[in-house]
Amino acid sequence: MNRRPPPGRRGSNPKDPRGGSEGSRPGARGGAKPNGRGGAKPNGRSGAKPSGRSGAKPSGRPAPNTGSSGAAKGLGGRQVEGRQAVRELLIAERRKVHEIWISAELEGDPGVADIVEIAAARRVPLLHVARARLEREARSEAPQGVLAHAAEIPEADFGDLVSVRGHRAGAAPFLVAVDGVTDPGNLGAIIRSCDGAGVTGVLLPRHRSVHVTPTVAKASAGAVEYVPMVLVAGLPAALKQLSDRGIWVVGLDDGADRSLYEIGSLAAEPICVVLGAEGAGLSRLVRERCDSIVSIPMAGRISSLNVSTAAAITLYEVSRLRQDSPRS
Repeated sequence: MNRRPPPGRRGSNPKDPRGGSEGSRPGARGGAKPNGRGGAKPNGRSGAKPSGRSGAKPSGRPAPNTGSSGAAKGLGGRQVEGRQAVRELLIAERRKVHEIWISAELEGDPGVADIVEIAAARRVPLLHVARARLEREARSEAPQGVLAHAAEIPEADFGDLVSVRGHRAGAAPFLVAVDGVTDPGNLGAIIRSCDGAGVTGVLLPRHRSVHVTPTVAKASAGAVEYVPMVLVAGLPAALKQLSDRGIWVVGLDDGADRSLYEIGSLAAEPICVVLGAEGAGLSRLVRERCDSIVSIPMAGRISSLNVSTAAAITLYEVSRLRQDSPRS
């Protein structure tokens, strides 16, 4: 399709209303070198009763996801840890939950009472196990005495994510692409911000990027259950497809001359925000696929922000501009 000259590239109109002049610089360059609800039926095991036996043997569940991004074939998420993450897993009813483990010392504790109640209503087997056993099974630092085994998170359809059809009230796609983020805590926090800011989909590279590990699910506070995600074989190629479909690709990097606060009406268009890897920022090929590169102005002595913090600032700024726009 014919695309208008993208903002921020050499040769574009310096007075383009979509983002200010190419040569304008924020007072101080900044912005992190950033690394940047479905419908599966609940567990149908009728009559399954929660067990109060400490150390009860788990049922025939699949092996938990170890969190190795290199070995993962899909999004992951088969093991969920932490009270909030497990609570949202049950509430979302997006995928089958095989069983839930709760530390025996928490039996009757009001802090997990709602998890026990929802699990019973969904007929999900619940086991009270020895604390030591649960912690041996856990893959995150603080499982909070709660752990669940579930089916893998289903991938969204790439075509659906990049199409205006299917999005709420016909809103333009608001996507996030993650370029080589390997820290699970950062990815989880990014996904949490995506949910809060109204992002309609997340693109994750199939290789050289962390997927949904127990730490990611916990750091997202359960947002992995609601934010549509898709794995792409190559991010540069995927970004080209977005451009071909009329979606503006905006990279976030602290080396940019343009400020985030200059993107203006571009935010209300179909847009994809690209977050670069921790420390390295955007890769060369990904940068070349961006229509514009922006940074977060930094007023202090530190030149960059953590990628998840930078993501939150950027996504909420885009969200604010979209809400103020007549188009959104």
